Amino acid sequence: MMRFVKGHGTENDFVILPDPDGALDLTAEAVARLCDRRAGIGADGVLRVVRTKAMDAADADGVDGAEWFMDYRNADGGIAEMCGNGTRVFARYLVDAGLAAPGEWDIATRAGLKRVSLGASGDVSVDMGAPVALGPGEASLGGAVFRGERVSMGNPHLACRVDEPVSVLDLTRGPDFDPVVFPEGVNVEFYRPVGDRHLEMRVFERGSGETRSCGTGTVAVAAAAAGTAGPGEWTVDVPGGRLTVTLDGRTSHLRGPAVLVAEGETRPGWI
Repeated sequence: MMRFVKGHGTENDFVILPDPDGALDLTAEAVARLCDRRAGIGADGVLRVVRTKAMDAADADGVDGAEWFMDYRNADGGIAEMCGNGTRVFARYLVDAGLAAPGEWDIATRAGLKRVSLGASGDVSVDMGAPVALGPGEASLGGAVFRGERVSMGNPHLACRVDEPVSVLDLTRGPDFDPVVFPEGVNVEFYRPVGDRHLEMRVFERGSGETRSCGTGTVAVAAAAAGTAGPGEWTVDVPGGRLTVTLDGRTSHLRGPAVLVAEGETRPGWI
């Protein structure tokens, strides 16, 4: 039996599992069952809430300064390094559960420490770190080749600019890509400028499929779109809502909503 909370950030949704002492044996199969939208709770991923000191040394290397570790799993059960929307939801859960006070503090992730800023309610801001440009790349979808920029946000992205509205793209199946270039898989974003520092985006996430939003992906497309334009604030519209990305030449900040919608327990013996 597992206690859970359900939450989302711009409709990128998560099953949150409180596990402060690291007692859960969270297998890939269990994660996939929890995230199943027909036979489970349904989510794009799982956020396990565990104290950093309870994590394996390999996962917690270099993040000892944060009390809480965000153990993020994709919907297929695979372990992922980072999730921007998930970090905001994770932070909102900690405050709502009385495990952290409103303000600024660090969350430990497999991509390092991520500093969050939030009040007792409202939007959450996350210091996402500096986007790392890795050069051009490409993916194919429906027989068409899309060229873009490879960007690391602690996890891999390919940000592809398109000239037509992103709504016309068929993302019922994943884009094809070269596994030599992307040995760990890749989140593929398709974005289109719709105004001054204003983008629309859709994303196909590795291990989850198309999601309604992707926090690290919004930063990746803002960085790709910015090019040599320099620091500034970007608005990114995703199917699940709107996010704000600030690039200052040193780091990046992602701001947006984080909503907790339900809580409960799985039935004994179901997992």
